[in-house]
Amino acid sequence: MAKSTKKHSVPLIGSWLNTGSTTVAELMAESGLDFVTIDMEHAPISIELLADMLRATRSGSTKCKAFVRTAGHDYQDLKRYMDAGADGVIVPFVNNAETAQKIISAVKYPPLGSRGVGFARDNGYGRHLMQKLKDANEQSFICVQIEHTDGIRQLDEILDVSGINAAFLGPYDLSASMGIAGNFTHPKFQEASSRFLQCCKTHNVIAGIHVVQPNPDEAIERLRQGYEMIAYSLDITFLTHSINEGLKRIKKRKDG
Repeated sequence: MAKSTKKHSVPLIGSWLNTGSTTVAELMAESGLDFVTIDMEHAPISIELLADMLRATRSGSTKCKAFVRTAGHDYQDLKRYMDAGADGVIVPFVNNAETAQKIISAVKYPPLGSRGVGFARDNGYGRHLMQKLKDANEQSFICVQIEHTDGIRQLDEILDVSGINAAFLGPYDLSASMGIAGNFTHPKFQEASSRFLQCCKTHNVIAGIHVVQPNPDEAIERLRQGYEMIAYSLDITFLTHSINEGLKRIKKRKDG
């Protein structure tokens, strides 16, 4: 049966942070994005740097949500990211309902989960602990990434787990698991994408996807298709794109 988990205004337009730069985190939050996601899976970011990036994001804008893309599903990591002050987590390679329930358990306090209680940045180092315990389960944002054919096959069971706010299609990893890496026009990928959107709609879960290249037309097209949460490129790709396009034009100049 469909659950009412969609509590955030959509669409949500955000981006990804891989540089580990607090300056970039502050700048991107100030730009007007709905969220930024600090990548702890692929970027060399420590827990100490993560806390500073979360502070920088809040400095840039109190309206911009700060999410963490986790390295995995482990309780000790998810709990520490939330204690550091993350507004929510985006968790990779969720392929079954058991993993989804494990994530809920790590992020939510009892009685919904088993997150341990301790003084941390998230609760003002203990000063706002009781208020945080009251509000945290309602306010924490949980997004599962569907990045493998196993996740597509078990998507109904995954999204039936109570507490999931959003699901995020991982196009590169999903297509790679199909043996068609990067081929997003292939019928197998198109079929999986359609199933993903339909399942999210059925379960009243926000459907998200990463538009890796900074192409606003692609992001608009994804919104038209029914995606409600767009990660619009990432800091290192914005920089690479700007440098490459600028140099290309400069080097093609006509002398005289």
